Amino acid sequence: MSTSSDQPSGTAGSHFQPSLPVVLVILLLFVATAFVVERSSSPTHSTTSPVTSTTTTPSGPGVTTTTTPKEIRVPRSQVSVQVANGTTKKGFAKTITQQLQTLGWNTLSAINGPNETATIVYYKTGFKWAAVDVAAQLRVPARSVHALGALQPVPGSSGDDLVVVLGPNAH
Repeated sequence: MSTSSDQPSGTAGSHFQPSLPVVLVILLLFVATAFVVERSSSPTHSTTSPVTSTTTTPSGPGVTTTTTPKEIRVPRSQVSVQVANGTTKKGFAKTITQQLQTLGWNTLSAINGPNETATIVYYKTGFKWAAVDVAAQLRVPARSVHALGALQPVPGSSGDDLVVVLGPNAH
């Protein structure tokens, strides 16, 4: 004697197998989604400004070449940020340093800097993206971002990736 549960049924179970075209469409959608996610996770502010250099050859006039410095893409926690107070507001650099630290930046101890009428965010070659990001977080205009180059706006800043000299317009 057999019961209905002992006999196989063509419709019982959860062994659905999609057809090959359905599998290919699913695979295509997965790859496209992964591509879109990867592209959107890359910051869109990945721009660099060209650097022009002139070299003089012994046989003739200088040759001008334009090269674009490579951006250095690392997590915020690996970007060293020095914040200097360029205002008369006591403890301002410490407050901003803590604010940037909570946002994930590798901040150094706050220091006093030269008096400034507006905030300036200096960046080392390759870190313009970080300077633009910090300027936006401080709600200062993008025109406040400047290349550090050979400048040393505060003592000991030559090894820093970013140097922020606060003016009264920083928030």
